[in-house]
Amino acid sequence: MIQTVKVDLGDRSYDILVGENLISGAMLALDPIVNGKKCHVITDSNVGPLYFDAVSSALTSANSTGVSQSVNPAGEQHKTLASVGGFCSDMVAAGLDRKSLIVALGGGVPGDMAGFSAACYMRGIDFIQVPTSLLAMVDSSVGGKTGVDLPEGKNLVGAFWQPRLVLIDTSVLNTLPDREVRCGLAEIVKYGVIKDEPFFSKLEQSTDRLNSLDLEFYADIIAHCCRIKAEVVSCDEKESGLRAILNYGHTFGHAIEAVTNFSIGHGEGVAIGMCMAADLAVRLGMMTASAAERQEKLLTALKLPTRISDCDPAAVVSAMYKDKKTANGKVVFILPLGIGMVSIEKGVDMEIVKYVVEGRCD
Repeated sequence: MIQTVKVDLGDRSYDILVGENLISGAMLALDPIVNGKKCHVITDSNVGPLYFDAVSSALTSANSTGVSQSVNPAGEQHKTLASVGGFCSDMVAAGLDRKSLIVALGGGVPGDMAGFSAACYMRGIDFIQVPTSLLAMVDSSVGGKTGVDLPEGKNLVGAFWQPRLVLIDTSVLNTLPDREVRCGLAEIVKYGVIKDEPFFSKLEQSTDRLNSLDLEFYADIIAHCCRIKAEVVSCDEKESGLRAILNYGHTFGHAIEAVTNFSIGHGEGVAIGMCMAADLAVRLGMMTASAAERQEKLLTALKLPTRISDCDPAAVVSAMYKDKKTANGKVVFILPLGIGMVSIEKGVDMEIVKYVVEGRCD
C-alpha cells in the first residue's frame, strides 16, 4: 500500500509517497515530472552502487531523455561547496539546462547537497528526493532545507528549495546499517516529544517492532512523521517561528557533532542533545524529572546513546554560538515542557547550559 502525504505550500506543494518497492514501481508518479527531461542523479559511494541502476531504470521508464550521475565520497566531511561545484560542472558536461531535473539519491548528506545544487544550478531547477536512510526519510528529505557545511559549522551555507516529489521506498531500509537505523529513530522520537504524546506512547509500546525493522510498521511510522513535518512546514516554510521546534535536540546535537569531527552520527548527536535539552528544561523548572526520564528510557530501549565520551563541555558550548540558529549573539534552544510540547527559548544562562553538558559527558 502506498501512503501519500501532501506538503501544502501553494504553487510549491508536493507529495510524499511512502511504501515498499516504490523505486521499481514509480513510473506513474515520476512521469509528470520526468517526461522529456534530462535527469542527473546525485548520490554517494555507498548508495550509488546499490540503487543507481534501479533509479535510472525508473527515470527512463518515465520517459527521461537521458540519465547521468555524480557520485560523491560518502560522509559528512564531503558535504562541501567544492562538492556542489563539482556536481554543477558534471551537469554542464551532461547537457542539463533549466528544464532538467536533479534526483537526490541517498541519505541526508547527498539529499542536502543535491537540493542545494538544484537551487543554484542555472539559478534554480527542479529536483526530487529519493531518501535511502531512515533519518532522511523522516526529516531531511521533507521541507526544502538544503545546504553544505563550512569548517566553522554545519549547514552554514544553503537555501530553502522545495522538491517536486519525495519518494520513500521503505524496502531500501533492508540494506541500511543498523547504526543508521538508530540515527533515524532519534528523529522519530523527536516528533513525539515536540508535538504528539500519543505517538510517543505508541513508540514506547512498540520498541520490539522498531528494533526488529518491521517494514509494515515502519511505513506507518514514517508517514506519520512526514505528516507532522508537513503540517509544520506548511505553516512556517522558512523557519520564522513554529518550524524551529523541529530543531529539538539539534542545538546541542550539532555542537556535539562539530567538536567530535562528525565521528558520531547526526541521530546520535540529536539523541544526546535531546537528553541535554531535557536536563536543561528540568533544571529551569520547565519539565518534570519523570518526563525527562521517560524520554531517556525510550532512547535507551532503541539503543541510542544518551551520553558522550571524551568531550570538552566548554568546546560544546562554544560551538553552539556558531550554529545558524543563533540570533543576535544568543543561542536559541528548543526545550520540552513535557512529552508532546516544547518551547522556543532565547537568553538561557549559558553557565547553566555548560553545567548540563558536563552532566552528560563521561
